[in-house]
Amino acid sequence: MPIKDQIKNLAKKFVEDHPDAATLRALVRARKPTAIRFQDDGIVPNNPHFPVLLYRGAVNLKTRRFAPEVIIDTLFDRHGWGRSWRDTVYDFVHYHSQIHEVMGVARGMARIECGGIKGRILSVKAGDVLVLPAGTGHRLIESSRDFLVVGAYPQEGTYDECTDTRERPDASKRVAKVRKPKTDPVLGAGGPLLKSWRIKPSRS
Repeated sequence: MPIKDQIKNLAKKFVEDHPDAATLRALVRARKPTAIRFQDDGIVPNNPHFPVLLYRGAVNLKTRRFAPEVIIDTLFDRHGWGRSWRDTVYDFVHYHSQIHEVMGVARGMARIECGGIKGRILSVKAGDVLVLPAGTGHRLIESSRDFLVVGAYPQEGTYDECTDTRERPDASKRVAKVRKPKTDPVLGAGGPLLKSWRIKPSRS
């Protein structure tokens, strides 16, 4: 999301009651994510090294003490994924060529297309977390009225938004240079993202 949306969310976070570290640990379920790889489809570059990760039911949101979006936002922030926003997902194909993105479903349910129009439609619901490596095309197909996502980004990287197919050649070069994040947004420094996102050596 644009910087203005991130600033708007930052203002909210200053006045909210956040769960402490112990409470967060109790709300997070150690799930093994599903890894899904997408190839460059000629329109969207996707990522040549890292797969999309889908954590099903990663966060227990059935608590009345904290709002679901606050729990997910705090979780991401604690693991070094910041510049967060809270909203829906754009309904047109787009991707980020210089940064990875995580999206946690706080409320409702939706069907999100990943990998571009030749990719795959994933059904997600509250408590699910989707990690999109740089270059991954995505868009909202349909959602419930109460659908709400918390999005965030790792410390390294610059936010951009690519939609024009003419951008793909240069965007592909930028995508290949985006480094692996230092932490898993759901499970931290020891999370499965760090093992799953390994650059495979090229065959000679």
